[in-house]
Amino acid sequence: ILIVVAIIGASFVLPPFWLTMGAYAGMNVIVVMGLVVLTGICGITSFGQATFVGIGAYVTAILSAKLGLSPWLGLMGAVLVGFLVGVTLGWMTVRLSGFYVPLGTIAWAVMFVGLVGNIAFLGGHTGLSAIPAIQIAGLVLDETREMLILIWVFAGASILFTRNLIHSRSGRAFRALHGRTVMAESMGIDTSSHKLVAFVYAAILAAITGWLYAHFQYFINPTPFGLNKGIE
Repeated sequence: ILIVVAIIGASFVLPPFWLTMGAYAGMNVIVVMGLVVLTGICGITSFGQATFVGIGAYVTAILSAKLGLSPWLGLMGAVLVGFLVGVTLGWMTVRLSGFYVPLGTIAWAVMFVGLVGNIAFLGGHTGLSAIPAIQIAGLVLDETREMLILIWVFAGASILFTRNLIHSRSGRAFRALHGRTVMAESMGIDTSSHKLVAFVYAAILAAITGWLYAHFQYFINPTPFGLNKGIE
Protein backbone atom coordinates (compact mmCIF):
# COMPACT_ATOMS: atom_id res chain seq x y z
CA ILE A 1 0.00 0.00 0.00
CA LEU A 2 2.85 2.38 0.86
CA ILE A 3 4.56 1.64 -2.47
CA VAL A 4 1.36 2.38 -4.40
CA VAL A 5 0.78 5.61 -2.44
CA ALA A 6 4.42 6.66 -3.03
CA ILE A 7 4.12 6.05 -6.78
CA ILE A 8 0.87 8.00 -6.97
CA GLY A 9 2.44 10.87 -5.02
CA ALA A 10 5.52 10.87 -7.24
CA SER A 11 3.31 11.08 -10.34
CA PHE A 12 2.64 14.75 -9.58
CA VAL A 13 6.33 15.69 -9.89
CA LEU A 14 7.68 13.26 -12.48
CA PRO A 15 8.10 14.27 -16.15
CA PRO A 16 5.76 12.74 -18.79
CA PHE A 17 8.30 10.12 -19.94
CA TRP A 18 8.58 8.63 -16.45
CA LEU A 19 4.80 8.69 -16.05
CA THR A 20 4.50 6.58 -19.19
CA MET A 21 7.19 4.17 -18.01
CA GLY A 22 5.48 3.96 -14.62
CA ALA A 23 2.17 3.09 -16.28
CA TYR A 24 3.77 0.28 -18.31
CA ALA A 25 5.56 -0.96 -15.18
CA GLY A 26 2.24 -1.10 -13.32
CA MET A 27 0.60 -3.10 -16.10
CA ASN A 28 3.53 -5.52 -16.12
CA VAL A 29 3.19 -5.93 -12.35
CA ILE A 30 -0.40 -7.15 -12.78
CA VAL A 31 0.62 -9.76 -15.37
CA VAL A 32 3.60 -10.87 -13.28
CA MET A 33 1.38 -11.39 -10.22
CA GLY A 34 -0.37 -14.09 -12.24
CA LEU A 35 2.96 -15.61 -13.19
CA VAL A 36 4.05 -15.57 -9.53
CA VAL A 37 1.24 -18.04 -8.83
CA LEU A 38 1.34 -19.99 -12.10
CA THR A 39 5.09 -20.32 -12.63
CA GLY A 40 6.77 -19.23 -9.41
CA ILE A 41 4.55 -21.18 -7.01
CA CYS A 42 2.98 -23.97 -9.11
CA GLY A 43 5.94 -24.46 -11.45
CA ILE A 44 3.84 -24.29 -14.65
CA THR A 45 5.84 -22.48 -17.33
CA SER A 46 3.63 -20.41 -19.63
CA PHE A 47 4.73 -18.31 -22.60
CA GLY A 48 1.16 -17.32 -23.39
CA GLN A 49 0.31 -14.66 -20.83
CA ALA A 50 0.62 -11.94 -23.49
CA THR A 51 -2.15 -13.76 -25.35
CA PHE A 52 -4.55 -13.22 -22.46
CA VAL A 53 -3.52 -9.57 -22.33
CA GLY A 54 -4.48 -9.41 -26.02
CA ILE A 55 -7.80 -11.14 -25.36
CA GLY A 56 -8.69 -8.56 -22.71
CA ALA A 57 -7.59 -5.69 -24.95
CA TYR A 58 -9.56 -6.89 -27.97
CA VAL A 59 -12.73 -7.63 -26.01
CA THR A 60 -12.86 -4.15 -24.49
CA ALA A 61 -11.92 -2.56 -27.85
CA ILE A 62 -14.82 -4.33 -29.57
CA LEU A 63 -17.30 -3.46 -26.83
CA SER A 64 -16.26 0.19 -26.43
CA ALA A 65 -14.96 1.22 -29.88
CA LYS A 66 -17.16 -0.97 -32.10
CA LEU A 67 -20.35 -1.22 -30.05
CA GLY A 68 -20.09 2.05 -28.13
CA LEU A 69 -20.49 0.49 -24.67
CA SER A 70 -18.91 1.77 -21.46
CA PRO A 71 -15.27 0.82 -20.83
CA TRP A 72 -16.42 -0.60 -17.48
CA LEU A 73 -18.64 -3.04 -19.35
CA GLY A 74 -15.49 -3.73 -21.38
CA LEU A 75 -13.73 -4.65 -18.12
CA MET A 76 -16.47 -7.11 -17.23
CA GLY A 77 -16.37 -8.53 -20.75
CA ALA A 78 -12.57 -8.85 -20.66
CA VAL A 79 -12.67 -10.68 -17.32
CA LEU A 80 -15.50 -12.98 -18.46
CA VAL A 81 -13.88 -13.91 -21.77
CA GLY A 82 -10.47 -14.23 -20.09
CA PHE A 83 -12.05 -16.60 -17.58
CA LEU A 84 -13.77 -18.72 -20.25
CA VAL A 85 -10.72 -18.93 -22.52
CA GLY A 86 -8.51 -19.55 -19.47
CA VAL A 87 -10.70 -22.46 -18.39
CA THR A 88 -10.75 -23.91 -21.92
CA LEU A 89 -7.04 -23.61 -22.64
CA GLY A 90 -6.11 -24.40 -19.06
CA TRP A 91 -8.17 -27.59 -19.09
CA MET A 92 -6.12 -28.78 -22.07
CA THR A 93 -2.75 -27.43 -20.92
CA VAL A 94 -2.64 -28.71 -17.33
CA ARG A 95 -3.13 -32.26 -18.59
CA LEU A 96 0.19 -32.07 -20.41
CA SER A 97 3.48 -32.79 -18.69
CA GLY A 98 7.15 -31.93 -19.03
CA PHE A 99 8.19 -29.67 -21.87
CA TYR A 100 4.81 -30.18 -23.59
CA VAL A 101 3.31 -27.58 -21.23
CA PRO A 102 5.43 -24.61 -22.44
CA LEU A 103 5.17 -25.92 -26.01
CA GLY A 104 1.39 -25.89 -25.71
CA THR A 105 1.38 -22.29 -24.49
CA ILE A 106 3.71 -21.32 -27.35
CA ALA A 107 1.30 -22.90 -29.84
CA TRP A 108 -1.76 -20.92 -28.78
CA ALA A 109 0.28 -17.72 -28.45
CA VAL A 110 1.28 -18.05 -32.12
CA MET A 111 -2.27 -18.99 -33.15
CA PHE A 112 -3.76 -15.93 -31.44
CA VAL A 113 -1.70 -13.47 -33.47
CA GLY A 114 -2.38 -15.35 -36.70
CA LEU A 115 -6.10 -15.53 -36.00
CA VAL A 116 -6.61 -11.91 -34.95
CA GLY A 117 -4.39 -10.64 -37.76
CA ASN A 118 -6.62 -12.25 -40.37
CA ILE A 119 -10.03 -11.13 -39.11
CA ALA A 120 -11.16 -7.94 -40.83
CA PHE A 121 -13.70 -7.11 -38.09
CA LEU A 122 -10.79 -6.93 -35.62
CA GLY A 123 -8.80 -4.65 -37.91
CA GLY A 124 -6.40 -7.37 -39.06
CA HIS A 125 -2.73 -6.52 -38.59
CA THR A 126 -3.61 -2.82 -38.88
CA GLY A 127 -5.45 -2.98 -35.58
CA LEU A 128 -8.32 -1.12 -33.93
CA SER A 129 -8.30 2.57 -33.05
CA ALA A 130 -10.64 5.18 -31.52
CA ILE A 131 -10.78 3.29 -28.20
CA PRO A 132 -12.37 5.72 -25.72
CA ALA A 133 -10.87 6.84 -22.42
CA ILE A 134 -12.10 5.42 -19.13
CA GLN A 135 -14.49 7.59 -17.12
CA ILE A 136 -15.08 7.57 -13.37
CA ALA A 137 -18.05 9.59 -12.07
CA GLY A 138 -17.88 11.90 -15.09
CA LEU A 139 -14.09 12.35 -14.85
CA VAL A 140 -12.42 11.39 -18.12
CA LEU A 141 -9.06 9.69 -17.53
CA ASP A 142 -7.38 10.96 -20.66
CA GLU A 143 -4.13 12.11 -19.05
CA THR A 144 -1.13 9.85 -18.45
CA ARG A 145 -1.00 10.74 -14.76
CA GLU A 146 -4.66 9.81 -14.24
CA MET A 147 -4.20 6.46 -15.97
CA LEU A 148 -1.00 5.79 -14.02
CA ILE A 149 -2.94 6.23 -10.77
CA LEU A 150 -5.71 3.89 -11.93
CA ILE A 151 -3.19 1.31 -13.17
CA TRP A 152 -1.31 1.28 -9.88
CA VAL A 153 -4.54 0.97 -7.90
CA PHE A 154 -5.20 -2.21 -9.89
CA ALA A 155 -1.56 -3.28 -9.47
CA GLY A 156 -1.77 -2.82 -5.71
CA ALA A 157 -5.02 -4.79 -5.59
CA SER A 158 -3.44 -7.60 -7.62
CA ILE A 159 -0.50 -7.76 -5.19
CA LEU A 160 -2.86 -7.96 -2.19
CA PHE A 161 -5.07 -10.60 -3.83
CA THR A 162 -2.04 -12.66 -4.81
CA ARG A 163 -0.55 -12.40 -1.32
CA ASN A 164 -3.82 -13.56 0.24
CA LEU A 165 -4.12 -16.40 -2.25
CA ILE A 166 -0.57 -17.63 -1.63
CA HIS A 167 -1.15 -17.69 2.14
CA SER A 168 -4.51 -19.45 1.85
CA ARG A 169 -5.27 -23.18 1.90
CA SER A 170 -5.16 -23.18 -1.93
CA GLY A 171 -1.81 -21.39 -1.82
CA ARG A 172 -0.33 -24.16 0.32
CA ALA A 173 -1.65 -26.67 -2.20
CA PHE A 174 -0.07 -24.64 -5.01
CA ARG A 175 3.33 -24.85 -3.30
CA ALA A 176 2.96 -28.62 -3.06
CA LEU A 177 2.55 -28.83 -6.84
CA HIS A 178 5.97 -27.44 -7.70
CA GLY A 179 7.74 -30.52 -9.07
CA ARG A 180 6.10 -32.84 -6.54
CA THR A 181 2.75 -33.85 -8.04
CA VAL A 182 2.88 -37.45 -6.83
CA MET A 183 3.56 -36.34 -3.28
CA ALA A 184 0.76 -33.75 -3.46
CA GLU A 185 -1.71 -36.34 -4.77
CA SER A 186 -0.74 -38.77 -2.04
CA MET A 187 -1.74 -36.08 0.48
CA GLY A 188 -5.20 -35.78 -1.10
CA ILE A 189 -4.62 -32.66 -3.22
CA ASP A 190 -6.55 -32.56 -6.51
CA THR A 191 -3.59 -31.44 -8.60
CA SER A 192 -5.50 -30.94 -11.88
CA SER A 193 -8.12 -28.62 -10.37
CA HIS A 194 -5.51 -26.58 -8.47
CA LYS A 195 -3.39 -26.21 -11.61
CA LEU A 196 -6.49 -25.04 -13.46
CA VAL A 197 -7.32 -22.49 -10.75
CA ALA A 198 -3.78 -21.07 -10.96
CA PHE A 199 -3.99 -20.96 -14.75
CA VAL A 200 -7.34 -19.15 -14.74
CA TYR A 201 -6.19 -16.71 -12.04
CA ALA A 202 -3.19 -15.73 -14.16
CA ALA A 203 -5.43 -15.44 -17.24
CA ILE A 204 -7.88 -13.09 -15.48
CA LEU A 205 -5.10 -10.78 -14.26
CA ALA A 206 -3.65 -10.68 -17.77
CA ALA A 207 -7.09 -9.88 -19.24
CA ILE A 208 -7.48 -6.98 -16.78
CA THR A 209 -4.08 -5.72 -17.94
CA GLY A 210 -5.32 -5.89 -21.54
CA TRP A 211 -8.29 -3.73 -20.59
CA LEU A 212 -6.00 -1.12 -19.04
CA TYR A 213 -3.58 -1.30 -21.98
CA ALA A 214 -6.30 -0.71 -24.60
CA HIS A 215 -7.68 2.36 -22.83
CA PHE A 216 -4.19 3.69 -22.15
CA GLN A 217 -3.02 3.35 -25.77
CA TYR A 218 -6.39 4.10 -27.48
CA PHE A 219 -5.15 1.72 -30.20
CA ILE A 220 -4.27 -1.98 -30.39
CA ASN A 221 -2.91 -4.40 -32.97
CA PRO A 222 -1.82 -8.06 -32.63
CA THR A 223 1.96 -7.42 -32.48
CA PRO A 224 2.31 -6.59 -28.73
CA PHE A 225 0.49 -9.81 -27.80
CA GLY A 226 2.65 -12.29 -29.70
CA LEU A 227 5.07 -14.99 -28.61
CA ASN A 228 8.04 -12.62 -28.22
CA LYS A 229 6.15 -10.58 -25.64
CA GLY A 230 5.00 -13.75 -23.89
CA ILE A 231 8.61 -14.92 -23.55
CA GLU A 232 9.72 -11.46 -22.46
